Amino acid sequence: MQVFTESFFKLPEIEQIKDYKSVNTDSIVAGIFEEDTKDSALLRNLEKDFPDLIQSIQKKNFKGKAGRSVHLTANGKDIFIVGFGSKEEKKSWIKKENVRRASALGCINSRDNGAKSVLLLGFEGYEREAIEGALLGLYDFRFFKKEGGDENGDKQKRIEKIFLVSGNQVDIGFLKILCEAQNFARDIVNLPGNYINPSTLAEIASAVSEKYGLNCRIYDAEEIKRMGMEGVLAVGKGSSIPPKFVHIWWSPQDARDKIAFVGKAITFDSGGLSLKTPQAMVTMKADKSGSATVLGAMKVVGQIKPPVEVHGIFAACENMPSGTAQRPDDIIKTMGGKTVEVENTDAEGRLTLVDALHYAQQLGVTKIVDLATLTGACMVALGEYTAGAMGNSEDFIKFVCDIGNELGEKMWHLPFDRDLAEKLKSPYADLKNVGDSYGGAITAGMFMNEFVKKEVHWVHLDIAGPAFTRNKIGYFNQKGGTGYGVRTLVEIVRRIDEFRG
Repeated sequence: MQVFTESFFKLPEIEQIKDYKSVNTDSIVAGIFEEDTKDSALLRNLEKDFPDLIQSIQKKNFKGKAGRSVHLTANGKDIFIVGFGSKEEKKSWIKKENVRRASALGCINSRDNGAKSVLLLGFEGYEREAIEGALLGLYDFRFFKKEGGDENGDKQKRIEKIFLVSGNQVDIGFLKILCEAQNFARDIVNLPGNYINPSTLAEIASAVSEKYGLNCRIYDAEEIKRMGMEGVLAVGKGSSIPPKFVHIWWSPQDARDKIAFVGKAITFDSGGLSLKTPQAMVTMKADKSGSATVLGAMKVVGQIKPPVEVHGIFAACENMPSGTAQRPDDIIKTMGGKTVEVENTDAEGRLTLVDALHYAQQLGVTKIVDLATLTGACMVALGEYTAGAMGNSEDFIKFVCDIGNELGEKMWHLPFDRDLAEKLKSPYADLKNVGDSYGGAITAGMFMNEFVKKEVHWVHLDIAGPAFTRNKIGYFNQKGGTGYGVRTLVEIVRRIDEFRG
């Protein structure tokens, strides 16, 4: 396929204004807390132009609950009142997430009702959340749809301009860069294996690097072999398309810190000889989500040019069954020198990741965050919408989790348990690549921990659940890739000076 560096979804224009009466839009989206549904300055101002507005809201029994909205029509204009939930919500990240979802709900409803322009009103103090909700919520992946419509021939509806009413300073340019990058990551995840394979993924990384002023080095299979990355080679050798190892980076003068982002990049995961069931194989295009997130974050880094050295790293492979595929019982030697007995070829991601982690540490970074759709066990433990956070630094785990949760990218700390280490012992090698059926997310993290130096602050995010949504939820109005982690990684870079580990 043709290499791309931008999301296929074109973002609407956004303009900040101070007075909502200065523009005429097709739709108004007004956000309101539960406590203000009966009377508020916002509603009283609107009622001057739209008589009986408050009475109409009360007649529809709208209470301002989070996730709820009411549609009114007055003076020929559509008005969507969206709920923020309670002002008394003590967790600020939940309040912010309510606002994101409210903005998305109002914009999506406006679009579906035929509006081309929308006014966002009542979002003062939550401008970032309003913009993120709108730009992520309106995302629409139509790469394979008939031009101008869907499979039923319905014309595509789209919002072309959003006006945000606020007197506060808002960096709209940055937020558009950020949300476009997350949507770009979603596109990569949503494209299937016959479009995105190790070679095309590496080409996309190269093109992004060239366009946004990043350095890029791509290693082919022979170079991977010379570096001693048997984990990467073992996973990739069952496919007719050889693996690629990708390293892109931003290196400013006098960098304040050095950090690496490592993503799992299995462009399709059949399970290898430990073959998945047909049902389990569906959506395995999403096994490259970690690398898509890394590419999205690095794309932002290339545009904001932070005073921090940032590395994006992934080993792109297909995990396929064939006569050349790795076998259960195989023993491989990783780049770091440790040997691993392969008990299950469907526990392949960790084999590529440990080579990538060793490579990252050779760069002299002080911090590493890896993201991987690693285990179904994590989804069993935390559900589909929360990542499991593990690592060797309690302080860094908290730092990353606090940022992620604040941005609505939910994550929860899963503790390493030394009593589980026995599960990873092999009679033939230094380690085996799986434990038993219990604590699978944690033992996977503990396996990777064996390859990370104690002096490097490392966080592993198991994003098997939130990387790909099978149901519409919040501002993810379309099933598929979410781009989970892009905003978190960028914010880690922007706030790295705040970490005092």
